[in-house]
Amino acid sequence: MRSATILILSFFSAMLISSCANSQTKSAPSVDHKNNKYYSRTDTNKLNVSNAEWKKILPGDVYEISRLKGTEYAFSGKYYKTDTKGTYYCVACGNTLFRSTDKFASTCGWPSFFESIRPNAVTYTPDITHGMERTEVTCTRCGGHLGHLFDDGPPPTYKRFCMNSLVLEFEPDGK
Repeated sequence: MRSATILILSFFSAMLISSCANSQTKSAPSVDHKNNKYYSRTDTNKLNVSNAEWKKILPGDVYEISRLKGTEYAFSGKYYKTDTKGTYYCVACGNTLFRSTDKFASTCGWPSFFESIRPNAVTYTPDITHGMERTEVTCTRCGGHLGHLFDDGPPPTYKRFCMNSLVLEFEPDGK
């Protein structure tokens, strides 16, 4: 009986590890910017768009994170280990958010940055959900949920912007 239990637990552990490894290589669903009249990499004016409208524009899992404050699984996002030089944008509205030079290797399982590209690129809101005290980070332009901010990052800011890959869009330098 004990060996059967160990065998079953080993099987499920292997499936979980395989699932996590495979999800690392999945790419985020593409957002069709041609049908998104709110997308701009130059306009920084605040948008006032209903969640119903965003639901028509954004893929389901992007909508879940951006508009309903969901979270992708740790270690599953395509930008978690990316070290290519470039710029990160809000996938919903195109707002410029982070530079790769401000990204650092974190063990938290999500892409982490120590500062945003400009002070007003993101907005901070206290978040006491799930029995934790955190700071939610949203896109200042569209209000989309990006992730959370913690005070355990590296110098010079000692901040860790723990972001969801699915709500980020990356463009390498020189493209």
